[in-house]
Amino acid sequence: MKASHAPLIIVGAGIAGLCAALAAAPHPVRLLNRTRALRGAAADAATALAQGGIAAALAAGDDVNAHVDDTVCAGAGHNDHAAVAYLCAQAPAAIGWLRDQGVVFDGDPGETEFAREGGHRCARILHCGGDATGARILAALQERVQSARHVQWHRGVDVDGLLMRGDVVAGVRMRNAVGQEHCLTGSAVVLATGGIGGLFAATTNPVSAQGRGLALALAAQATLRDLEFVQFHPTALDLPGRVQLPLLTEVLRGVGAVLRDRLGRPLMQGEHAMADLAPRDVVARVVWQALRDGRGAFLHGEHLGLDWERDFPTVLGQCLAHGLDPRSRALPIQPAAHFHMGGIDVDLDGQSSVPGLYAVGEVACNGVHGANRLASNSLLEGVVYGRRVGAQAALARPPLTAISARHTLWTANAGASLGDNRLNWLRRSLADVLGPARIHARIIATRKRIAADPELAHSCQGRVALAMLNAAASRRSSLGAHYWAHLSSDDRADEAASMPHVSATVRNRSITGP
Repeated sequence: MKASHAPLIIVGAGIAGLCAALAAAPHPVRLLNRTRALRGAAADAATALAQGGIAAALAAGDDVNAHVDDTVCAGAGHNDHAAVAYLCAQAPAAIGWLRDQGVVFDGDPGETEFAREGGHRCARILHCGGDATGARILAALQERVQSARHVQWHRGVDVDGLLMRGDVVAGVRMRNAVGQEHCLTGSAVVLATGGIGGLFAATTNPVSAQGRGLALALAAQATLRDLEFVQFHPTALDLPGRVQLPLLTEVLRGVGAVLRDRLGRPLMQGEHAMADLAPRDVVARVVWQALRDGRGAFLHGEHLGLDWERDFPTVLGQCLAHGLDPRSRALPIQPAAHFHMGGIDVDLDGQSSVPGLYAVGEVACNGVHGANRLASNSLLEGVVYGRRVGAQAALARPPLTAISARHTLWTANAGASLGDNRLNWLRRSLADVLGPARIHARIIATRKRIAADPELAHSCQGRVALAMLNAAASRRSSLGAHYWAHLSSDDRADEAASMPHVSATVRNRSITGP
């Protein structure tokens, strides 16, 4: 087994990881990600799939306080207010920084275009190439990182363990495409590994987004937070049999597209004051219920006379590839796992409860999104907090206890990955019990079944699933994206006898495991 050293190690090359790497300059960085080619790196990052845009209070009549209010309202008040205030205050500067990196927003220069999305009271969303915002930003940042002298970018490596000295993270263990193992020690490790959408039967994320970063944090005994809060995008294109579904951007509803059932009745009428532009958790539950009732759910934009080729080229191309033309017909939709508000519990500098371990982006939780993320705040989070965390982690120095020879280097393993059949069973199970509306007894039953199966319970995906199920079972009232469809006294009585052992600590509650 080969070994080497780097002062700062960043795992993940989506928007948060790339921004962290750039912000660490001039300190040396090793940037690690799973896919080898740049095009593959884009395909493996949820950033590349982001159509909606990036939010900033820059338009006339808008201000930072309004952005803060909308963020907290969407998050059901569960947000960390300091985190929200910093995010929204830094948003205008983040847009300027992105322009400095070569990003060109629609309408630049001089006439920047702003769109409105769900949960926003005004138009404050900037786009690149219509609905190709994430891909355009990612490409610009990749180019900058490739030319950055302080960054060594290792592609095609899979990090499956954290190196530990005592209770301090001291590096990573990684494997290349042919399984060769390499240990890389460092003063700090930043996890920017993305979310958990690939653990569900339908997701807008890359299918590889299966919670690897959370599993690594669990193995290192880091504190996790708010794992029960999973956002479902209400308008994924319904393609039976597929795990990864194309997203139908919220901007379509911002310009007048509407949600209807198969009889043409408006789905959101009387459901929320903002109707089709209500926060995502609200719309997702309405769509979920319509499908459950057999009424169907469709997005109607064919009547708007849009310039699809200019403004929505991604949506148009994806629909046409599946024999659906949004210019002439309504599109069948379903909710799909989209974003995890929970994650590794970190402060505003990205520091976790374990010395030497930082996290940023979707794998992290500093409380900025609360119980439900506001549309187009995720790319913003990646830039604002990616830059802050990268700069802070680059200055990290291991505590003296980590340097002591008394502490033998050991590996906190993420766990083995499940085979396709077991993984697909887990996906169906989590989609059933941790969807837009939840039933307590079914969460308990699924938790029991996973905990009783050693292969599932000790796998990378199973460990994360158990932690999420425990968090969901423990939150007894509905809040944001965590919504109880039913919670009876009999359901509650089942809980005490069925708590499994998971080897994790979650803020405000402890969970132990097999």
